[in-house]
Amino acid sequence: MRKLTLLRTFTYMIVKSVFAIVFACALSACSVMKDTPQVSLPLLHGWHEGKEVRYITTDVSDQGVAKAKNANYAPRLRDAVPNYPKPPQVKTVLERVYAFPNQEQAWSVFASVPEPLGYESQDTHYSPLWLMYVVVWKDPSKATELRSEEAILTAEDQGLVTIERTNIVLNCPVIPFSLVD
Repeated sequence: MRKLTLLRTFTYMIVKSVFAIVFACALSACSVMKDTPQVSLPLLHGWHEGKEVRYITTDVSDQGVAKAKNANYAPRLRDAVPNYPKPPQVKTVLERVYAFPNQEQAWSVFASVPEPLGYESQDTHYSPLWLMYVVVWKDPSKATELRSEEAILTAEDQGLVTIERTNIVLNCPVIPFSLVD
């Protein structure tokens, strides 16, 4: 009887080990498929608190902006925009991104990014959906590179720029990367 119990236990352990190996192989096959077609997306550069961030733009709620960014036109993204004025306690999936339509500045400014970037992020508030705010220099000859939301708001307080909230929503996931390649 004891030999039968040992044999069953041994058999169970072998079956369990084989299953674990097969399962691990199946998972690794899903993550690294050499013959899987690949796509390339433009990697864009932006600012957050004076630091470079990289992102991609996949979908935009405005057809003209979607065309300019070579992204999908996704008008339903506008459904994420709350009614304004919204009370401060009303939370949305949208965060602010500042764009410069007159090209005084090439890189957009993000109000937030996940910290740290990548799978280790513990930021429960991060969303890749952004509500576009348009920043326009009143005197383009005085334009300087604004690298943070604080710098933009300071420039507005000084009367150098105007900021306009739009109803344009963009899906722009921030991409984890290392500055040391």
